Amino acid sequence: MSLVRIEDLRHHAGDTVTVQGWVTTTRSSGKIAFCVMRDGTGYLQAVFPKAEVVEGAWERFATLTQEACVSVTGVVREDARAPGGYELTASDVVVTAPSVDFPISPKEHGTAFLMENRHLWLRSRKQVAIARIRSEIEQAIHDFYYERGFIRTDAPILSGAIGEDAGELFATQYFDLGQAYLAQTGQLYIEATAAAHGKVYCFGPTFRAEKSKTRRHLTEFWMCEPEVAFADTNDNMRLQEDFLCHIVGRVLERRPEELKELERDLAPLQNVTGPFPRITYSDAITALQAQGSDIQWGADLGADDETALAKAYDKPLFVMNYPKEVKAFYMKENPDDPRTVLNNDCLAPEGYGEIIGGSQREDDYDKLLQRINAQGLDPATYSWYLDLRKYGGFVHSGFGLGLERTVAWICGIPHIRETIAFPRQIHRLYP
Repeated sequence: MSLVRIEDLRHHAGDTVTVQGWVTTTRSSGKIAFCVMRDGTGYLQAVFPKAEVVEGAWERFATLTQEACVSVTGVVREDARAPGGYELTASDVVVTAPSVDFPISPKEHGTAFLMENRHLWLRSRKQVAIARIRSEIEQAIHDFYYERGFIRTDAPILSGAIGEDAGELFATQYFDLGQAYLAQTGQLYIEATAAAHGKVYCFGPTFRAEKSKTRRHLTEFWMCEPEVAFADTNDNMRLQEDFLCHIVGRVLERRPEELKELERDLAPLQNVTGPFPRITYSDAITALQAQGSDIQWGADLGADDETALAKAYDKPLFVMNYPKEVKAFYMKENPDDPRTVLNNDCLAPEGYGEIIGGSQREDDYDKLLQRINAQGLDPATYSWYLDLRKYGGFVHSGFGLGLERTVAWICGIPHIRETIAFPRQIHRLYP
């Protein structure tokens, strides 16, 4: 008998096939029974007419439980009402592996319980939809840069250099060479590869040890970081616009069923078109103060501040030129206002906050060295990074897109912990 994946049933209408998968739900009316099953490629309803099944099949159906692994044989029928447009008129079912007392029943469960059973929760419809959208976004990222001539270069995960705040590092002893750190960013390294290839990006896991419990933070997350030679801060923001429009458009085009499963309002996503509005940090402070905030110029923007600013716009918002003192040492000093740097944060609408942070990089050797010293960092550790300014220094810019925050926004889910299969948070290292 032909073994067929659920996603391929449309090619087998009228054929007798076998489908293997896991039981989602069952019900019976006495003379006819129904089993909804999944195989990782889709969902299928198998219909069991009692008078038509082979001997023993009706009794085997009665033993089916949630998440039992089964092999079902029957005739493929087209039915617009069925999941995926096809169902199976079944003649036989075989239980290939039982499932007894599956912990996650159809009733409501608390988040703590579900996270403890994350390895099983991943099988639920909404979690499957989120994972498929994440996968689509990842592929869209690679396609975007490949089609534009970028070279993927992989940055090390273990590093001797600090990219952001030293208080947010996971440290480990590295043989006889002292402390090594789990990378907060791949950026410093791909600045070096940008001098070799012109347009590069890295995409991999990054780590932050800040003790944050907000819905926007994980201790381990994935980040896509492009770097472009001979691109200034305005070029950088235009690339970010194109990038986000590409990602959102791709998900709208290729994952409509998953968005429907998540009950995502599509209107805000359909509105993601360039150009995005831009405001300076100084204008942002003025706007927040006008709303009643007591924030003062010089303070970094918090999550509530970002939400309040983004509410005034119906598409992603760029906030530019933050104070030098609240940003990383590698950001280019703003020639029009030396108190600030040539950077931007891109804030997603609907209260999702920062999903991209980018900047033009400081290409002046002396100013970069001054900033390294001002932040109490060891210039010897960054000698290789300073070399990039010493040997053919060049104007360049780049940014980092947080994958999980982007997935949360596009899926319209409230907490980042559901955007990755096994989230790492300050209180969670299991499973």
